[in-house]
Amino acid sequence: MEMKKRISLELRNRSPAEVRELVVDSCRSADGEVEGVTEEFSALEVLSMVNVGLGSLAKLPALPKLRKLEVSDNSISGGLDALAEKCPNLSYLNLSGNHIKELSSLQPLQNLKNLKSLDLYSCGVTAADGYRDAVFRLLPQVVYLDGFDPDDNEVPESNDEDDEAGPPGDEDEDEDEDEDEEDGSEVGLSYLMKEGIQDEEDDGDYVEEEEDDEEEEEDGEDDDALAQGEKRKRDADDEGDDDDDE
Repeated sequence: MEMKKRISLELRNRSPAEVRELVVDSCRSADGEVEGVTEEFSALEVLSMVNVGLGSLAKLPALPKLRKLEVSDNSISGGLDALAEKCPNLSYLNLSGNHIKELSSLQPLQNLKNLKSLDLYSCGVTAADGYRDAVFRLLPQVVYLDGFDPDDNEVPESNDEDDEAGPPGDEDEDEDEDEDEEDGSEVGLSYLMKEGIQDEEDDGDYVEEEEDDEEEEEDGEDDDALAQGEKRKRDADDEGDDDDDE
């Protein structure tokens, strides 16, 4: 599929200015240049053009908010000068699997002051003696080269997450929402526990009331039996008196 057609499909009825991430991997560039990506993508932060047949980035438009650029597995051999001018906020650049053979080809990247992570896997330049030390000297702003810092410490996973995170403040808002949900759960649980205890107490009171009613009924029955007994005794005494009179 051609790059321009792929981009039109990726828009999904959105305007280019609404797109923050654009992935057009494995489509084809007709002339080895960037096609279909224009300055209208003014909010674009992540652009991935892996294995699309690029030979140059010269026609890359101005993308002032772009932070992450993936152009691995293409045929780029140089011409990186446009990146500093058109993508000044670029912090991650993946050039792995391209035709970059000379260290001098990377020199234009010195002007990318925000560049923190650079990947050059499978590029010819990686075979040079002292390649890593030379790149860190040439590009002192770079913290991670091919996933590792100068002391061979691997890039933390949090850095990868930051590359794909939303605008600053989203994480804090999510944490606040989680805390609110937890607080709400705790309050709800406490309320339910109190309600449960109150129900148990009410049930206990109800049982006690039933027992009291039963005792009162038993006492009433005893009183009735006693009254009947006394009546029968009085009747018997009265009969006895009648016999004596006769």
